[in-house]
Amino acid sequence: MPTPETALLVDDIRLSDPELWLRDDIEGIFAKLRAERPVSWHEEFEFAGFPKGPGYWSLTRHEDVRAASRDPRSFISGKGSNIPDLPVEIAEFFGSMISLDAPRHTRLRLIVNKAFTPRMVARIEDDVRVKARTIVEAAAGKGECDFVTELAAPLPLHIICEMMGIPRTGWQRAFELTNVILGAGDPEYGGSMEALMGAAIELSQMAQEMGRARLADPTEDLTTALMHAEVENEDGVTQRLTTEELGSFFILLVVAGNETTRNAISHGMKALTDHPEQKARWMADFHGLRETAVEEIVRWATPVIHFRRTATADTVIGGREIAAGDKVVLWYSSANRDERVFEDPYRFDLGRAPNDHLGFGHTSAWAPTWPAARSP
Repeated sequence: MPTPETALLVDDIRLSDPELWLRDDIEGIFAKLRAERPVSWHEEFEFAGFPKGPGYWSLTRHEDVRAASRDPRSFISGKGSNIPDLPVEIAEFFGSMISLDAPRHTRLRLIVNKAFTPRMVARIEDDVRVKARTIVEAAAGKGECDFVTELAAPLPLHIICEMMGIPRTGWQRAFELTNVILGAGDPEYGGSMEALMGAAIELSQMAQEMGRARLADPTEDLTTALMHAEVENEDGVTQRLTTEELGSFFILLVVAGNETTRNAISHGMKALTDHPEQKARWMADFHGLRETAVEEIVRWATPVIHFRRTATADTVIGGREIAAGDKVVLWYSSANRDERVFEDPYRFDLGRAPNDHLGFGHTSAWAPTWPAARSP
């Protein structure tokens, strides 16, 4: 498929302008940036009452995005992973480990990794299959339904709630609170910073109460595993997750984990509907194409559009000089359409291989082991 175009001149592209994101040539805008100005400077707009920030560099090519993603010393997350400058406490409260740097990030990651034992992962995998079948069977008999509301949204949320040990009676409330956070700025979901913070605090308190209960009375859920996981720091001191850290991790899991999966599933269904030949191809060889199909859906959807980093020292990336303290925004949505990496990137190809996408903000784990690309 041909590369999308835009009538905008590169000097007129302002990625912070909300109006730009309403245009129907957004793919052409990023294609122009990749071709003419892959590392570009952009002013910030005022966000939710916070002061206007100093501006940021945008990385749009796959090579530069990947390089910054793999260099946590030069490009840190601890100053914030969102473009606006939020107070550090708020950034950590919402972002958990994605808004931390070593050694705090390392400690938290090790504790979480210890909780995901092979036994726990196997139980989660079995539960995913059961939940998926149950949700699909419930919708199948209706003839038609709202796909996002009845399939894409409930599946990840139900899995996360079950995994954490939230009583079924609390699932709907968790869903409502998640939508308030994800819909910040949308009047349908509250639309204010007060509503967003209130929802986050309630989710955190829900997790902290579970954490305290599981410390006293362990069960078989992930909350128990997280609260009882132990690691030693560099001084040999045994450490556990605090209930406050569990609260922030739960917000990350139930919001970010829910949103990315919901969006990937929804985009996947739309892509299969828009490309019936690919749907037919997958149905004809479901198991053979399963792995590459899922990865192509993630590339196509790119559920994580961007993350921000902050430069720790003067450096050069993509031929541009970046000063210490500058914000650097990694546009995964653009990297996943980079013509230098993906052959015909605007073609939805369920057999695409290799597929070195950055769909969740990191390199695909499957890319090095994929078989050769299959022809449609």
